[in-house]
Amino acid sequence: MVSHPTVPARPAARHGWAPALAAVLTGLAVMVLVATLGLLAAGAAALPDGAFPRVVAATVVTAVGGSVDITGDAGVFAETRADLTALPLSVTLVGALVLGAGFLRPLRYRAVASARELAGWAARIAVLWLAALTGLAFAARQSFALDVGSGTLGDLTGLLDATPRVGFTADVPLTVLFGLLWLVGTLLAALLVARGAPLPGRLLRRQEAVRPAAHAMLELILAYVVIGVVATLIAAATHGHVAAMFALLLLGLPNLVWLAVTIGLGATWHGRVEGPFGLPVPHVLDAVLRTPDVSALNLRSLTAYDGRMWWLVVVDAVLLLVVAFRMAVRSPARVRLWQHALHLAVALALNVLMMCLTGRVSVHFGMSLLGIGDLGGGLSGELFLDPRLWQAVGLGALWGLATGFLGGLPARWVRRRRAVHAR
Repeated sequence: MVSHPTVPARPAARHGWAPALAAVLTGLAVMVLVATLGLLAAGAAALPDGAFPRVVAATVVTAVGGSVDITGDAGVFAETRADLTALPLSVTLVGALVLGAGFLRPLRYRAVASARELAGWAARIAVLWLAALTGLAFAARQSFALDVGSGTLGDLTGLLDATPRVGFTADVPLTVLFGLLWLVGTLLAALLVARGAPLPGRLLRRQEAVRPAAHAMLELILAYVVIGVVATLIAAATHGHVAAMFALLLLGLPNLVWLAVTIGLGATWHGRVEGPFGLPVPHVLDAVLRTPDVSALNLRSLTAYDGRMWWLVVVDAVLLLVVAFRMAVRSPARVRLWQHALHLAVALALNVLMMCLTGRVSVHFGMSLLGIGDLGGGLSGELFLDPRLWQAVGLGALWGLATGFLGGLPARWVRRRRAVHAR
């Protein structure tokens, strides 16, 4: 009797400190690279006093939710004030994708993993991540003088010894706190999105209600980003301003894309632009926002300037139907049509909530001499963009219900065809 050799099962990769260090360093390296290239395209290399590396560190810190305080000083007779709230979401998204992949890689070839094992693996990554993030936060601080130019303003600042200086300092405790929350959210999202990632045995029965919808949202986000990349490259090729377009691509493309997504769903944002902001965005957006009063940014206001903005609705509808169909096909056959609709409604509402919270922008800077207002001459400006949050979330839920139901209909027909061919 001849015994056939058995092929041993492929061992699961170990997840100790070395893989954790590799995952953290790879994620940070990619974020630093994207931030560096984006800031170079934006002209930040010309900042004085060797501030560029520290600006890169501050950009990465803000990308993971860290807090960076803007400071100013203009001598005894003047004061400066600046506030900045904005996430460079291109850096955020790339970091989340790479770090999530690094977290999942040692868990491949597994079907089940205990909660203790997953928590221990995540804790190793968290310890190293917080150490690296703390170092970045301490590096993210710099101060330098602003050139006010010649003329009356330059003469006044020289006479009163009021040459403005601006700087930034990362708030280390807040950066560590929000950086940890960002990491936890990233790792949880990775477990939910990856269909092959192991879960504790007690959660395996619930994955059919979560994972197809979560994966559909990842596909939706990436599809919109790809469309945004293509549109940006076309704009750079046809309209010029290549450096500004690449700065937008590498620093804030999801900020603009996710704004378009929510507007296509029918949501309204309020905003205003005043001052020397050269925005590398479609002209219609700048035109709507650059008004004396706060503007409502929605389909009505955009189509009043350019009727082609109705295509935002069409793109939303098509992509949502596609991901709804794919979600329904990947779901077990026992999941009913109304359940597909409900799952997509919850997932899209949460996705829209994330887009609105991370897409908010608030920038203000100004200088006053002898207590007299904000001076012009490029030394003052304001930009803010804020959503009607719960309106957007409610519209996301409604769109999810409708497209989840409609996308599930052809999926049932596909299943029946597969069942017939399988007989």
